[in-house]
Amino acid sequence: MDMKRLMEQAQQMQRKLKKVEEELNETIYEGVSGGSQGVSVKINGKNEFVEVNINEELLDKENKEELQDMILLAANSAVDQARTEREEKLGAITQGVSIPGM
Repeated sequence: MDMKRLMEQAQQMQRKLKKVEEELNETIYEGVSGGSQGVSVKINGKNEFVEVNINEELLDKENKEELQDMILLAANSAVDQARTEREEKLGAITQGVSIPGM
């Protein structure tokens, strides 16, 4: 294979990866626990929390452990969604080739 062509393909892949990475970082993922009467957590594609919503009925000392569990479930759900989408989209570009830092 021609080295010049190989370098061009690598640069093209790098540009695609950068674009997808930027799109993923801006995407908002929501994890919900307990349905509409529970807890929702939103994160961006960099796994930074951007919003937490807790139904007021859960704000009771008697529900403390349940509320903590619901927050953890919602947060983990949002993180899992972000991770799965990142792996799918970046994997489609790299076709299974592991690229350090991605």
